[in-house]
Amino acid sequence: MMPRDRTRTPRIQTNRAAEIIAHEAAQFISREAGTESLITVIRAESVAHGERINLFVSVYPIEKARAALAFLERQREAFSDYLKQHARLRLPRIEFMLDNGEPQQQQLD
Repeated sequence: MMPRDRTRTPRIQTNRAAEIIAHEAAQFISREAGTESLITVIRAESVAHGERINLFVSVYPIEKARAALAFLERQREAFSDYLKQHARLRLPRIEFMLDNGEPQQQQLD
C-alpha cells in the first residue's frame, strides 16, 4: 500500500473550494445583476492558503467595467450570505477583480 501524499490534499481542497465559489458567484451575479452590462465569472484563484479568493470577471461592454466592479463590491456581503446558504465550506474573503486577458486577446486578434 502506497503512503498518501498529504502535501497535495490541501491544495486540491483549496482549488475545489475556488471552483465552487466561482460557480456560485456566477449564479448569484446572473440573478442579482442588472441588464446594463454582462458580467461573467472567468475564474477563481485561491490566495493565502484559501484565506482569500480572487474572483476574476469580464464585463461587456468594457465601458461599464468600473460600474460593474462597484456593484460587486456593494454586493459582497449579500454574496457571502448567499454562499452560507448554498455552499458547505469555510468562507474566505472574496475579492472581485477585472480579468484583463480578454481585451488583450482582442487586441492581438
